[in-house]
Amino acid sequence: MYDLLIIGSGPAGISAALSAKARDLDFLWFGPRGLSSKITKAERVINYPGLPAVTGPEMRDAFLRQIDGLGIELREERVNSIYDMGGYYTAVVNDKMYDGRTVILAAGVSGSREIPGESRLLGKGVSYCATCDGELYRGKRIAVVCTDPGLEEEIEFLAGLAAEVFLCTSYKDCGVRRDNVRHVVGYPAEILGENRASGMVCGGETVEADGIFCLRPCVAPAALLPGLKAEDGHIQVDRQQRTNLLGCFAAGDCTGRPYQYAKAVGEGNVALHSAVEYLKKLEV
Repeated sequence: MYDLLIIGSGPAGISAALSAKARDLDFLWFGPRGLSSKITKAERVINYPGLPAVTGPEMRDAFLRQIDGLGIELREERVNSIYDMGGYYTAVVNDKMYDGRTVILAAGVSGSREIPGESRLLGKGVSYCATCDGELYRGKRIAVVCTDPGLEEEIEFLAGLAAEVFLCTSYKDCGVRRDNVRHVVGYPAEILGENRASGMVCGGETVEADGIFCLRPCVAPAALLPGLKAEDGHIQVDRQQRTNLLGCFAAGDCTGRPYQYAKAVGEGNVALHSAVEYLKKLEV
């Protein structure tokens, strides 16, 4: 049982992790070592204090030097879901689970809109985790939606289990080459099914499927943690970065605009201090 689980390695997650280290908390931090793709792709950042006219890669490298200098471990694992267990939280990471008394959500916002029928059929034939649920569809027909080439390893894994794979990607240059994979470029118009997912509409074509996997770099907040209040795709928080769930805090782009590094860093620090105050109350 850890004190804290931090989800996301953008500026908000970095800020929370640095402060958690300073407070000597027992915590786990999840996210890609490349940190935020928004940082890496930035041509020039002119409004971040202390780093005038810095390029995105330069800012990323400065963050990494600070993280590594303090010996903070960043686990390059994608959190597929989080569950409120009533007094603590469990993060599901592929076939592993981690428990924490508190959690800070700093995973940014998904650039992909939710597919009609996705939330309604989540857990009923719709999954976000290839490793967790792939075995359920061994020898069956599945449909896969992928928005990031970095997740193609999961497509390969699923293709090794399923008899047939209908693959729908939002990008053109797909590296998956398998005889049982049929690839189209596009984004699904709808996931079909009443009590269970039965198929998908993509590229004007209706395809039947026993299961559907939606692979994205980050999961929509409400889908990531059931019961979490969100509005217009953003997690609802107060001035202390508290969500509607006790012990759960959020920071950065996932809480709303402006989508700026300075705002995210400040919120990450506030969220950490709010988590510390919450942990103190648990000790009383």
